[in-house]
Amino acid sequence: MRVRLDMSSECLLLCGLFGALFGAACFTFHEGEGLSYLGNAAPTCANCHVMQDQYDGWQKASHHAVAACNDCHVPHDLIGKYLTKAENGFEHSKAFTLQNFHEPIAIRPHSARIVQRNCIRCHVDRVNDMRGRTQTPSDASFSCARCHAHVGHRR
Repeated sequence: MRVRLDMSSECLLLCGLFGALFGAACFTFHEGEGLSYLGNAAPTCANCHVMQDQYDGWQKASHHAVAACNDCHVPHDLIGKYLTKAENGFEHSKAFTLQNFHEPIAIRPHSARIVQRNCIRCHVDRVNDMRGRTQTPSDASFSCARCHAHVGHRR
C-alpha cells in the first residue's frame, strides 16, 4: 500500500522538518550563549569547561592587561574576524557534541597562523629589529610561540 502525498502535504512536511531543525538550532544557540561570542569579552571563552585552563592561564599571563582572547586568536578585519569566529564555533560545537576533542585542547594550524600574524602585528617594531638574523618573520620556520609559548597562557 503506497501513500501518495499531495503538494500541500509535502510542503507541510518540509516546513515542519525545517521548523524542527531551525528550532533545534535556535535552542542550541541560546543554551550555548551564542550571542556572547559575537562580542569581545574574554570570560566568554571560558563558557566551555574545556577552555577554563586557558582562561585561568591568560589571567596570570603578561598579556592579560593588554590583550583579550580575540586580540590574539582572530583576524582584525571585520569579515575575517567573524568568519573565523563562525568556523571555530562550528568546529567547537561539532567536537563537543560528538565528544571527539583532544584534551588538553590544542590549537589548530590555521589558528596558529592567525596568532602568529597577530604577534607580528602588535610587536612589529621588535620583529623588524630581528630582520637580518638567521630567522626572520618571513621564514616559514619562524614561530613566536616556539620561544614564547606561555606568554598568553601562563600555567
